[in-house]
Amino acid sequence: MTLAIIPARGGSKRIPRKNIKLFNGKPMIAHSILVAQHSGCFERIIVSTDDDEIAQIAQQYGAEVPFTRPAELSDDFATTGAVIAHAVDFMQKQGGWHGDIACCIYATAPFIQAVDLQIGATKLRETGADFTFSVTDYAFPIQRALKLDDAGEVAMFQPEMFAVRSQDLATAWHDAGQFYWGKTSAWLAQKPIFNSKSVGVKLPRYRVQDIDTPDDWERAALLAKIFQAA
Repeated sequence: MTLAIIPARGGSKRIPRKNIKLFNGKPMIAHSILVAQHSGCFERIIVSTDDDEIAQIAQQYGAEVPFTRPAELSDDFATTGAVIAHAVDFMQKQGGWHGDIACCIYATAPFIQAVDLQIGATKLRETGADFTFSVTDYAFPIQRALKLDDAGEVAMFQPEMFAVRSQDLATAWHDAGQFYWGKTSAWLAQKPIFNSKSVGVKLPRYRVQDIDTPDDWERAALLAKIFQAA
């Protein structure tokens, strides 16, 4: 049995109420719930929240809200690992769920696709990894990254890479911030998601947009319009 856990606390600071703010005609969290349903990967889909309005909207779109997230896991310092470990532990002890893998899906991932969730689940089972999660590559070689001092003067982080051709530099990847499949045992142990027993699910850059700031939100809204027009 597989479980989807969507963490969605109510105290977003930079974009107030971002988890339920309307995006492309639906509350933001609804996109994650609906794709999880469409993927066919999950026996149960739950939302971990401390907020009554988020809970109500999540239930309207078909997710379960079997508990209220504790206050100590709802502040700015709570980690994803701790939140998911709490949810898995609750579901095992009180929720009637005893599966071997669970997936964290972020509430602010409007471009997540069912096929990516399916690939992540398959990779987790086939490779024996602790985690599989979405990644995408950087648009510019990180070996040529620059830093600016207080006067605006430029220096390279790796000046020895100045003369190396772009095609000879290793591709660098980063977390795409959409989903994280993990073994139940790995979640409960709160193992680091980015470890040597994790496997990446590659996504194209154009389908990746982290949403933390108002500027992120506007860019995501523009992307959504482009996708609709395509």
